[in-house]
Order: sequence, then structure tokens, then C-alpha cells
Amino acid sequence: MIEFHNYYNNDVPHFDEEHFSLWLSQIVEVHDKEVGELNYYFYSDDELLKINMELLDHDFYTDIITEDASIDNLIFGEAYLSIDRIVDNARSNNVSVELEFARVVAHGCLHLLGYNDKTEKEALVMREKENWALSLLS
Repeated sequence: MIEFHNYYNNDVPHFDEEHFSLWLSQIVEVHDKEVGELNYYFYSDDELLKINMELLDHDFYTDIITEDASIDNLIFGEAYLSIDRIVDNARSNNVSVELEFARVVAHGCLHLLGYNDKTEKEALVMREKENWALSLLS
């Protein structure tokens, strides 16, 4: 089950929850895994900063935090997104907010599938996987 929860005070970029759920399930299935429970939570910068400090002891803004509770090939996890950061990153990267939103949603799923982005090499692989995932979203 994949669910989306809006705790953001303003509008979240428009997306079709059912379509995104099917898309994320497809990404998971291609990796020979299965969705157990995956929750996406939408917050403001300030709210996600609080979560970042509580969970990771990081005192900086970020666009996403993921918590992985997967068991073997069954994906369980939480993804916390900052809509403010997504909007700012879309402007900085000269892309639509909807595209950046989809990229970050895919990014969270990819983290739960085992992809990381701490090193430059990992970040390149993550970006390739994000682009691949976005190519499936149509």
C-alpha cells in the first residue's frame, strides 16, 4: 500500500495519487521487490527541518528524508518531503515544480530500494535511476 499525506499549509503540486502509486509499484517491481507499506508525507521547510534535527541530528534544510524499514524484498518506509524545497529546487534547476516533485518522490523510493547518494559516484547512479523512473511516468 502506498499513501500520501499532506501536512503542508499550501498547495502541493498537482499529481494523481493512483497513477503515482502504480508508478512507484512499477519501480519497485522492476527491482524484484514488493511494496509492503510506503508513506509519503508533505511538509514545509521548517517542519522538515524539525524532523531532520530529530531523526538525523542534521540542522539544515533538505528536500527529502527517508526511513527504511524494509524486510528482505518487502519495501516498508516513510518519505518526508519539503514542498518549499522542491519549489525552490525547481526554480534553481529551471524545471517545472511537477517534474521536480516527481523526481523527489522517485528519489525516496530509490533510497528504499537500496540506492544511495552520499558519494559522487552514488549520486550519479541515483540521478540515472531518477531519470529512468521519470521516463516510466507518463
